[in-house]
Amino acid sequence: MRRTPAPTAAETGPTLTEARQAVRKWVGEYNATLRKRKWWNRNDLLDALFLEAALHEGVIERNHEIFGSKPGHTPIHVVGTPTIYLPRPEQQPSIGDWFIAQATYKDTEGHARPHVLAFFRSPGQPFKLAVATPLHWGRRMPKPRLDADGYITDMDNDVARAVAQEYLNFWNNEKKEGASGYRLAKDSYSRKAFPAVNKGAYVAFEGHGSVFGFRTADGGSFFLFGMVNNPKHVNQVLSEALVVPQGSRTIQEVGADWFS
Repeated sequence: MRRTPAPTAAETGPTLTEARQAVRKWVGEYNATLRKRKWWNRNDLLDALFLEAALHEGVIERNHEIFGSKPGHTPIHVVGTPTIYLPRPEQQPSIGDWFIAQATYKDTEGHARPHVLAFFRSPGQPFKLAVATPLHWGRRMPKPRLDADGYITDMDNDVARAVAQEYLNFWNNEKKEGASGYRLAKDSYSRKAFPAVNKGAYVAFEGHGSVFGFRTADGGSFFLFGMVNNPKHVNQVLSEALVVPQGSRTIQEVGADWFS
C-alpha cells in the first residue's frame, strides 16, 4: 500500500487558537527574559525570542548600555484578546509559517496603544517576533479581505517589493523619490522624522526583513516589515505598518516605530 507523506508545518499551519496561544507564550517568555540581568548580552536569550529586525533591537540595547542609557524594552501586559490575521496553510512559505497579531498594551511612554506584530516560526521551532510597532494615534488596522474559511487573502508581492524599496529610496536619499512607482503620504511618520534623524547618528538602511501582509477588504494592501542597517554597525531599526489603497500609488502609514 502506498503511504501518504505526512503534512509539513507549512501545509498544516497554526490555527487561530494556536496563534493566540503562541502570542501568550511569547509574551510570558519575553517578560521573563527582561527580568534577567543584562539579557541583551545573551545571544541564546535573543535568539529564543527574536529574528530579523526584532533581533536587532536586542543588539541595539548593547549600545544603550555602553552609552549609559536605560533599556528601551519594557514588559508587555496585553489587554483583552489579540486579533489574529492568519494566512491559509497552503499560502504559508515552505521555510515555515507566520501570522500577524494586533494586541493592546502600554508603549514605551506608558500609554495603552494597539500594537501590530508579526510572528514567524521555522519547522520544529517556536514562534518568534519578527517585527512590531504601535499604531499611530487615531489610526486603525484595515479590515482584511477574508476567504470563506476566515483566512486573510494573500498580499500582492509585486506591490510589497515596490513599497519596501520606496522606503529604502526615501531614507537613503540615493534615488529620486517615487522611483519605485510609489510615494510616501505627505503626513507620514518618515517625512516628519527624517530631518531630525538625519542630523544625528543615522546610518543608511541596508535592507529590510520579510514583508508580512494581506489584501484589505476594500481591495487595497496592508504591509508590515522592519528596516535595519548593516549588521556590522546596527544603530537603528525602523518598523513600518503601511496601507496602499486600491488603485493608489500613495503609501499611507498606519503605524511606525523608530528604535535606536
